[in-house]
Amino acid sequence: MGTSQSSPPKILILATLSGGYRGADGVGQMHAEYQPNTYVLPVVCPSMFPEDFYLRTFEKGMDAIIVMFSGSDCPYKDGAQKTADIVNRTYQRMKELGLDTRRLRLAAICTVCTTPFQKEVRRMEEILDEIGPVERPYSVVREP
Repeated sequence: MGTSQSSPPKILILATLSGGYRGADGVGQMHAEYQPNTYVLPVVCPSMFPEDFYLRTFEKGMDAIIVMFSGSDCPYKDGAQKTADIVNRTYQRMKELGLDTRRLRLAAICTVCTTPFQKEVRRMEEILDEIGPVERPYSVVREP
């Protein structure tokens, strides 16, 4: 199902400073382009964001989130495993809320991964063309 809204769906990229963000920076240095509806947020490690962060991000207007890191670039102990665990729990909550889990992706992007960075953004654009934006109003059911 394509979108009929006036603005394109928004994509948030959580890009680790030592991996995904450098890949994004490399895309910029090449003067390559990706859609202007893509927002890159540099982070130390995605394991610092709980499930509610992702769910509230959808609630606040983002339609997709890509977590870009190499898995080994997190300075926190077991950061890669913690990130995977958080994302898996978020998938479960997304299902409970009726959100398509394809809206959230983990992607291995390293410091020189400019082509894979662009490919991940294009892939998410294709998914959003198929499933459309998050239907709003949307509200996260908060657990006690």
